[in-house]
Amino acid sequence: MTVAAETLDIAAEDRLRADLYNFIGLLLARPADQMLLDQTAALQGDDSPMGQAINSLAKVAKVTKPKAVEREFNALFIGLGRGELLPYASYYLTGFLNEKPLAKLRQDMAAHQMTRAENAFEPEDSMAALMEMMGGMIVGRFGQPARLDQQRGFFNSHIAPWATHFYTDLEGAKSSVFYAGVGAVGRAFMEIEKEAFRMTAD
Repeated sequence: MTVAAETLDIAAEDRLRADLYNFIGLLLARPADQMLLDQTAALQGDDSPMGQAINSLAKVAKVTKPKAVEREFNALFIGLGRGELLPYASYYLTGFLNEKPLAKLRQDMAAHQMTRAENAFEPEDSMAALMEMMGGMIVGRFGQPARLDQQRGFFNSHIAPWATHFYTDLEGAKSSVFYAGVGAVGRAFMEIEKEAFRMTAD
C-alpha cells in the first residue's frame, strides 16, 4: 500500500532528510541527465561540512555534461566485467555478493511492506536502493511513516555498517570527478544521521 506523502503530517526536517536520501539514491541509481545536473548545480549549502560538500558538488555539476557523467558512472559501477566499486552491502561486509546482509535486508523489507521494483535487476542491497528505502520510510511511501526507532533500526542494520566506507571510497576513486562530490555529500550526511540516531537512542 502506498500513502501519498503530501497528505501526511511530516516534520519539515524529516521531509528534508527524505529528500536528501532520495536525491543521493537517484544520483547513484543511474547517470544524471541534464535536468538532474541543473538541479544539483542550483543547490546551496551553508558553512557546515555538509553545506560545503553540497556547494562543491554544485560547482562541479555546473560544468559537467551528461555524457561525462555517464562515462564516469560506467567506469565506477559497471566497467568491463565490473566497475571500480561494487556498491552493495553484501560485498562491503562479507567480500561476496548476495550474502547474509542481503537476506536480512529482504526480511526487513517485507516487514516494512517494501517490495522490489519489477524493472530492478540488481540486488536490493545496493547503496542507491538503500537510500531510496530510507527516504520512503521517512515519508510513508510504503505505508505509514516509519517511527524514529524503526528508522534507526533499519539504518543501523543495513546502512551504518558500510556507508561511510563506501562513500569514502567513492570520494577517492580514480574514476570519480562528479561522483567524488556525491561521495563527499553522502559521507557527510551519513555522519549526521549516525550522530542523530545515536543521540535519540534510548
